[in-house]
Amino acid sequence: MAKNYLMEAFRLLGFQIGTQNPIQKYKSFAIPANVDGASQIASGGIYGTYVDLEGTAKNEAELITRYRDMAMQPECDQAIEDIITDAVVQEDNRPALSINLEQLEQPESVKKQIHDAFDEILKLLNFNEDGMEIFRRWYVDGRLFYHILVDPDTPQEGIKELRYLDPRRVRKIREIKKKLGEGGVEIVDSILEYYLYNERGIVNVEATTAIGVKIAPDAICYVHSGLIDSTRNMVVSYLHKAIKPLNQLRAMEDAHVIYRLSRAAERRVFYIDVGNMPTNRAEAYIKVIMNDFRNKLVYDSDTGNVRDDHKFLSMQEDFFLPRREGGRGTEVTTLPAGTNLGQIEDIMYFQERLYQALHVPKSRLKSDGGFGVGREAEISRDEVKFSRFIVKLRKRFDHLIKELLKIQLELCGVITKDEWGDFRDNITIAYQKDSVFTEAKEQEIWTKRLQLLTMIDPESPVDRYFSREWIFKNVLMLDEDQIEIMKDQIKNEKPEVDDEKERIASLESGVFEQEPPPAPKKSKSEKNK
Repeated sequence: MAKNYLMEAFRLLGFQIGTQNPIQKYKSFAIPANVDGASQIASGGIYGTYVDLEGTAKNEAELITRYRDMAMQPECDQAIEDIITDAVVQEDNRPALSINLEQLEQPESVKKQIHDAFDEILKLLNFNEDGMEIFRRWYVDGRLFYHILVDPDTPQEGIKELRYLDPRRVRKIREIKKKLGEGGVEIVDSILEYYLYNERGIVNVEATTAIGVKIAPDAICYVHSGLIDSTRNMVVSYLHKAIKPLNQLRAMEDAHVIYRLSRAAERRVFYIDVGNMPTNRAEAYIKVIMNDFRNKLVYDSDTGNVRDDHKFLSMQEDFFLPRREGGRGTEVTTLPAGTNLGQIEDIMYFQERLYQALHVPKSRLKSDGGFGVGREAEISRDEVKFSRFIVKLRKRFDHLIKELLKIQLELCGVITKDEWGDFRDNITIAYQKDSVFTEAKEQEIWTKRLQLLTMIDPESPVDRYFSREWIFKNVLMLDEDQIEIMKDQIKNEKPEVDDEKERIASLESGVFEQEPPPAPKKSKSEKNK
């Protein structure tokens, strides 16, 4: 039975499962690897982090805001939607997530409790409706925080509410206390972990104590992207690699629009014959001609009026050039417009680079591009790599569900804190599949395997090598509930099937049930006898 109690209010806010003992069992001079992006500080030392990415973000809060602004860009949003819709499938009134306990060697009563705890977690998250939005938050921000609320009077009833926390307002802190060991070497004595929450946001603080509320680690569920910046030991989002390609794409698009606006119009060139006029009189004469021929109508979108604006000469308007005596006289010619306005290969190049940075196949950029299903040649290598990337994202996102499941089981007394390691490795989170390319790839692989099996043993039945349970799950793609329904239907239909088999077998063997032949009639003499 897991021991549950609340931490003292003056130490950490929230609940802590088990006894808190930060003293390290094994002594070492090396600090544990920072795999979760926690801000590591010395006990009682200065707290603060700083990051500068091309002068655009100075701390984690600004970096997360930058990620969210990137997600609002059309090209980036389209790529994110492709990733989210493939990772979390919500359709056919089927749950997006399910739990698989086949490898867990525990009694059925324990498995039932785990199933109930898993269903309760999904209900608290409202995952069947908000699953795609939760996954999007985690993918864009690179981290996800949930405050776990428990009734202090009845903690054995489990989690009561999960409250989402803005990652810009909370941060994980790891205080490391050292002491001198043998030979004057500093040894890590204890490590205290907690979360720091500030309603106004976590900013750089240079003080002896951090500003904010300290929360016990078990009261916060924290899952990150798994991508750690190698120089600053800070968690980054999967959008981090797309910052530069997106900036280049925006600059190229803006330059292309400016070029179209400045070079799209055809302009006239007026060669004005000024004869032997002095320079000042020639300029005045040209201005008179300009005002006579010039008529610039401008539409004012604020007032809805059309006004005549001919006070300024821009590069998009006509040119008036003087021509001296001996020339060809006054002449009007036309300058051609831009000749390469329709060439956008450079923009497409940076779009492909953006999709490549986000691990999305560049073929999805084309809205009219079709795809085939069912043949190996029709499945591109980029789609195979994309399906593997989706599996990687799902495995990382599993940490959220498993961490909440761990807290729920420990609070309810199903397992202890030390037993979770054995349970975790044998619990699998299954996602509803909708990736057409993934299923087509698996079908192609199994088709070749079965063809090879038929060549080796052509007369062997399939059920010699494959169980019906495996065929239900891997060929027909049925879940456990559908398998049970199918088995019950087969069981009910079995007597009729057996009777039909017996009738067919009797027809094939030529044995028919016939009535006995009638007895021969007796003669009158035999009757008299």
